[in-house]
Amino acid sequence: MEEKINIKQKTPSKSPILAAFLSLLPGVGSLYNGYYIKGILQLIIFAGLVSAQSRGGQPFIGILLAGYIFYAIFDAAHDAQEISSQHEIGGETKVSLEAEVKVSRPSGSISWGIILIALGGLFLLANFDVISYDSFIRFWPLALVGLGIKLIFDYYASKKS
Repeated sequence: MEEKINIKQKTPSKSPILAAFLSLLPGVGSLYNGYYIKGILQLIIFAGLVSAQSRGGQPFIGILLAGYIFYAIFDAAHDAQEISSQHEIGGETKVSLEAEVKVSRPSGSISWGIILIALGGLFLLANFDVISYDSFIRFWPLALVGLGIKLIFDYYASKKS
Protein backbone atom coordinates (compact mmCIF):
# COMPACT_ATOMS: atom_id res chain seq x y z
CA MET A 1 0.00 0.00 0.00
CA GLU A 2 1.83 3.05 -1.24
CA GLU A 3 0.27 6.40 -0.74
CA LYS A 4 2.21 9.42 -1.93
CA ILE A 5 1.76 12.88 -0.55
CA ASN A 6 3.20 15.88 -2.38
CA ILE A 7 4.50 18.67 -0.22
CA LYS A 8 5.50 21.99 -1.71
CA GLN A 9 8.40 23.48 0.13
CA LYS A 10 10.28 26.67 -0.66
CA THR A 11 14.02 26.15 -0.92
CA PRO A 12 16.28 29.13 -1.47
CA SER A 13 18.90 28.86 -4.19
CA LYS A 14 22.54 29.21 -3.12
CA SER A 15 25.36 30.80 -5.08
CA PRO A 16 28.43 28.54 -5.43
CA ILE A 17 30.67 31.56 -6.07
CA LEU A 18 29.48 33.34 -2.92
CA ALA A 19 29.83 30.13 -0.90
CA ALA A 20 33.41 29.67 -2.16
CA PHE A 21 34.25 33.31 -1.38
CA LEU A 22 32.79 33.05 2.13
CA SER A 23 34.83 29.89 2.70
CA LEU A 24 38.02 31.91 2.66
CA LEU A 25 37.11 32.09 6.34
CA PRO A 26 36.76 28.34 7.03
CA GLY A 27 33.28 27.33 8.13
CA VAL A 28 31.48 30.46 6.92
CA GLY A 29 30.64 28.94 3.52
CA SER A 30 29.03 25.93 5.20
CA LEU A 31 27.10 28.25 7.52
CA TYR A 32 25.86 30.12 4.43
CA ASN A 33 24.67 26.83 2.94
CA GLY A 34 22.78 26.02 6.13
CA TYR A 35 25.11 23.27 7.38
CA TYR A 36 25.69 24.69 10.84
CA ILE A 37 27.37 21.73 12.53
CA LYS A 38 29.67 21.24 9.54
CA GLY A 39 30.62 24.92 9.63
CA ILE A 40 31.43 24.83 13.33
CA LEU A 41 33.50 21.66 12.90
CA GLN A 42 35.41 23.23 10.01
CA LEU A 43 36.21 26.24 12.17
CA ILE A 44 37.41 24.02 15.04
CA ILE A 45 39.61 21.94 12.71
CA PHE A 46 41.05 25.11 11.17
CA ALA A 47 41.82 26.54 14.62
CA GLY A 48 43.50 23.28 15.62
CA LEU A 49 45.68 23.26 12.52
CA VAL A 50 46.69 26.90 13.03
CA SER A 51 47.49 26.17 16.68
CA ALA A 52 49.60 23.16 15.71
CA GLN A 53 51.43 25.22 13.09
CA SER A 54 52.25 28.01 15.53
CA ARG A 55 53.71 25.53 18.04
CA GLY A 56 56.47 24.01 15.97
CA GLY A 57 56.28 25.28 12.42
CA GLN A 58 56.42 21.82 10.89
CA PRO A 59 56.08 21.99 7.11
CA PHE A 60 53.60 19.09 7.11
CA ILE A 61 51.09 21.05 9.20
CA GLY A 62 51.46 24.06 6.88
CA ILE A 63 50.76 21.94 3.81
CA LEU A 64 47.85 20.28 5.59
CA LEU A 65 46.47 23.71 6.53
CA ALA A 66 46.67 24.97 2.94
CA GLY A 67 45.01 21.80 1.67
CA TYR A 68 42.26 22.14 4.26
CA ILE A 69 41.50 25.71 3.18
CA PHE A 70 41.20 24.61 -0.46
CA TYR A 71 39.00 21.70 0.64
CA ALA A 72 36.68 24.06 2.55
CA ILE A 73 36.35 26.34 -0.48
CA PHE A 74 35.55 23.52 -2.93
CA ASP A 75 33.26 21.77 -0.45
CA ALA A 76 31.16 24.89 0.15
CA ALA A 77 30.88 25.56 -3.60
CA HIS A 78 29.86 21.94 -4.22
CA ASP A 79 27.25 22.04 -1.44
CA ALA A 80 25.81 25.28 -2.82
CA GLN A 81 25.62 23.74 -6.28
CA GLU A 82 23.82 20.68 -4.83
CA ILE A 83 21.31 22.92 -3.06
CA SER A 84 20.75 24.96 -6.22
CA SER A 85 20.26 21.85 -8.35
CA GLN A 86 17.42 20.79 -6.05
CA HIS A 87 15.86 24.20 -6.52
CA GLU A 88 13.23 24.21 -9.27
CA ILE A 89 12.39 27.21 -11.46
CA GLY A 90 9.19 28.02 -9.59
CA GLY A 91 10.95 28.00 -6.27
CA GLU A 92 9.19 24.87 -5.08
CA THR A 93 10.53 21.41 -4.41
CA LYS A 94 8.16 18.49 -4.47
CA VAL A 95 8.80 15.85 -1.85
CA SER A 96 7.10 12.45 -1.92
CA LEU A 97 6.38 10.65 1.31
CA GLU A 98 5.49 6.99 1.35
CA ALA A 99 2.86 5.77 3.78
CA GLU A 100 4.67 2.48 4.30
CA VAL A 101 7.30 2.37 6.99
CA LYS A 102 10.30 0.31 6.11
CA VAL A 103 12.52 -0.83 8.95
CA SER A 104 16.16 -0.58 8.03
CA ARG A 105 19.50 -0.64 9.70
CA PRO A 106 20.54 2.74 11.14
CA SER A 107 22.81 4.57 8.74
CA GLY A 108 24.89 6.32 11.40
CA SER A 109 28.17 5.07 12.77
CA ILE A 110 30.07 5.80 15.94
CA SER A 111 33.40 5.34 14.15
CA TRP A 112 33.75 9.01 13.23
CA GLY A 113 32.97 10.01 16.81
CA ILE A 114 35.69 7.69 18.11
CA ILE A 115 38.18 9.00 15.54
CA LEU A 116 37.47 12.63 16.47
CA ILE A 117 37.69 11.92 20.20
CA ALA A 118 41.02 10.12 19.70
CA LEU A 119 42.48 12.95 17.60
CA GLY A 120 41.22 15.57 20.05
CA GLY A 121 42.74 13.63 22.94
CA LEU A 122 46.08 13.41 21.17
CA PHE A 123 46.11 17.15 20.42
CA LEU A 124 45.15 17.86 24.03
CA LEU A 125 47.99 15.66 25.32
CA ALA A 126 50.38 17.47 22.98
CA ASN A 127 49.16 20.87 24.22
CA PHE A 128 49.94 19.87 27.80
CA ASP A 129 53.35 18.50 26.75
CA VAL A 130 52.47 14.94 27.77
CA ILE A 131 53.50 13.88 24.27
CA SER A 132 55.45 15.94 21.77
CA TYR A 133 54.07 17.15 18.48
CA ASP A 134 57.04 15.51 16.80
CA SER A 135 55.97 12.04 17.92
CA PHE A 136 52.36 12.86 17.07
CA ILE A 137 53.32 13.94 13.54
CA ARG A 138 55.52 10.87 13.08
CA PHE A 139 52.58 8.50 13.70
CA TRP A 140 49.86 10.33 11.75
CA PRO A 141 49.69 7.60 9.07
CA LEU A 142 48.02 5.39 11.69
CA ALA A 143 44.90 7.56 11.20
CA LEU A 144 44.90 6.57 7.52
CA VAL A 145 45.30 2.90 8.43
CA GLY A 146 42.37 3.14 10.86
CA LEU A 147 40.24 4.90 8.25
CA GLY A 148 41.06 2.21 5.68
CA ILE A 149 40.08 -0.54 8.12
CA LYS A 150 36.81 1.26 8.84
CA LEU A 151 36.00 1.58 5.12
CA ILE A 152 36.72 -2.11 4.49
CA PHE A 153 34.60 -3.10 7.47
CA ASP A 154 31.72 -0.89 6.28
CA TYR A 155 31.95 -2.39 2.79
CA TYR A 156 31.63 -5.96 4.04
CA ALA A 157 28.94 -5.01 6.56
CA SER A 158 26.82 -3.51 3.76
CA LYS A 159 27.26 -6.68 1.64
CA LYS A 160 25.78 -8.83 4.43
CA SER A 161 22.53 -6.88 4.67
